[in-house]
Amino acid sequence: MPESSPETHVIDFRAAEQLLAARDPRGAIRLLDSVITAHPENTAARLLRARAFFLAAQLRPAELEFQIVLEREPDNAFAHFALGRTLERAGRSEEALRHFRLAAALEPRPEFIEAARFARDTGDGEGERDSGHPNRDPE
Repeated sequence: MPESSPETHVIDFRAAEQLLAARDPRGAIRLLDSVITAHPENTAARLLRARAFFLAAQLRPAELEFQIVLEREPDNAFAHFALGRTLERAGRSEEALRHFRLAAALEPRPEFIEAARFARDTGDGEGERDSGHPNRDPE
């Protein structure tokens, strides 16, 4: 096996992105493990590994990685949204809703607002609530 270097870590990170895009989250996790071991401060690698854990249905490791990202970047709207999806998929809807609402407040993208289940005006004065999509990829 070739010796690890900053260059091989960049190559592994880029290859992990490609594996995740090709729906091979376990392959991505294997590559990212060495990158994160060498560079534990690398938030981008941790976020990518969290997404890979989510897609591999490894919810507890995904949750832990998203939490690490949020400790370092509390204003990362995507990390809040993805943590919300992870918690929702794990059956922890109330915890998930908090992160969905933080994501929507930080960055009002339509998918974040929808997940936050903010009441939408339906014209009848009642409003409508979205039930969410618990099995959707956080992307």
